[in-house]
Amino acid sequence: MKTGGIDASRIESMLAQLKAAAQRPQSDAIGGLAASSGIQQTQGAGKVNFSDALKASLNQVNKVQVEAEQLGKNFTMGDDSVSLSDVMIAGQKANISFQATVQVRNKLVSAYHDIMNMQV
Repeated sequence: MKTGGIDASRIESMLAQLKAAAQRPQSDAIGGLAASSGIQQTQGAGKVNFSDALKASLNQVNKVQVEAEQLGKNFTMGDDSVSLSDVMIAGQKANISFQATVQVRNKLVSAYHDIMNMQV
């Protein structure tokens, strides 16, 4: 099933990668993102706190977008050290990370609705 540009199997594979990364030690989790962004692990369980992981991912998306915007501004101001291809690549990275975040949000909202509609 195709949902807005990223199919469900691709989202499921991303979630599987995130779950596998959460199983690794903190210094290795999510490519070092957990260690560098200050994600706190619960005591003794070795699990990543969901809210901290979510906040870290949103901060990473914001960082990529701010960097792309800054590169664009530098290019338009005539900075010779910034090429058009760098600006375009940074913009596409920011767009892809934002679209992935929107897709994850949509899946979370859908899961929330499914849970709320369950018969008890």
